[in-house]
Amino acid sequence: MKIKILGAGPAGLCFAALMKRQDPRHEVTVIERGSRDATWGFGVVFSDRALDFLRADDEALYALVTPHMETWDHLSIVHNDTRIPITGNGFSAIGRLELLQLMVAHAEALGVQIRFDTEATSLAAIDPEAGTENEADLIVASNGAFSWVRAENEARFGTTIDWRPNRFIWYGTSQVFDSLTLTFRDTEWGVFCAHHYRYSPTMSTFLVEVTDATWRRAGFDTLDPAATIARCEQAFAKDLGGHPILSNHSYWRQFPAVWNERWSFENVVLLGDALRTAHFSIGSGTRLAMEDAIALAKACRDQNLGERPAREQVRAALEAFQAQRLPPMHKIWNAANVSLRWYERMDEWVPGLSPVEFAYSYMTRTGRVSHAEMRRRDPGLAQAYEQLHPEADPGH
Repeated sequence: MKIKILGAGPAGLCFAALMKRQDPRHEVTVIERGSRDATWGFGVVFSDRALDFLRADDEALYALVTPHMETWDHLSIVHNDTRIPITGNGFSAIGRLELLQLMVAHAEALGVQIRFDTEATSLAAIDPEAGTENEADLIVASNGAFSWVRAENEARFGTTIDWRPNRFIWYGTSQVFDSLTLTFRDTEWGVFCAHHYRYSPTMSTFLVEVTDATWRRAGFDTLDPAATIARCEQAFAKDLGGHPILSNHSYWRQFPAVWNERWSFENVVLLGDALRTAHFSIGSGTRLAMEDAIALAKACRDQNLGERPAREQVRAALEAFQAQRLPPMHKIWNAANVSLRWYERMDEWVPGLSPVEFAYSYMTRTGRVSHAEMRRRDPGLAQAYEQLHPEADPGH
């Protein structure tokens, strides 16, 4: 089978490697507009057991990546000057560039062709041989949240994009943190939130998020990049411990909540953030992208897509991919959207709740963690909350 993949991110690279491993006869080409060593951002984080979900489907990639990950077994919530560690929440992280480099090496070792520094702006450019006997059997658009493939075919995909009001900017720092930490500080302009975690022994991600009202009060709409960093360093001086905030083409953004009712048309399918976005507050974006790839590869395998499959077989595989992948993915997507709305009210939550109430509100914000589950994960936090709210105690 001839497969063209647009975008050398986690979704595209994972799918490329899986398909090549399933059948070495597959001709798999990844088209990437960036250079081999270019990437945005700093680190990526995985919840729970890191990449255990990958072990059953690509043990070689799992074994390649996991030794490079930083791990910790708890989460910390900082409410101004009160830190509350929360047990029962394991996480792992790795530098985004390092992850992609490992995935590129893995895919190329299997025989995947990756064309870096290649800009494609139309489906015809992805598959210049379309209309000939060498036409691609499958075109995978894994080219990110701002996918032009999706944008050019919104009616066919049934695309909706909900631009959320909060502002965020993705930084790094040389300050090394001992856990994934959500730090909320009440400033003269409003609440500043930092999502921060180490992704190497010497570096951490430091993502700053504020409501739109706080963003404007703080003057971020007019400050230049250096002044923006200085203001963020001022707000989080106690947390940074003298270490600088570092930029990597960092700029303020708003989060687009992307959804598509139909995931494919003809032989074109969306994967990863092109398919749907999941807010970074649940730490599942990269995992979701790779799980998409695994599900699509399984659908192709189950339809016995051989060396030259019929177009009807490809369509059946893409329809099976959506049918099988939709239920679990939709649950996480819904939870992510509830989570991002919680952050949109942090100007209310931080001054209005005690540290214990705030940490409890954070942990239960999506509705997927009940009080009973909170008792199981962190009995200390659950008990402290019950002392403030006796009605929460089931034995009360």
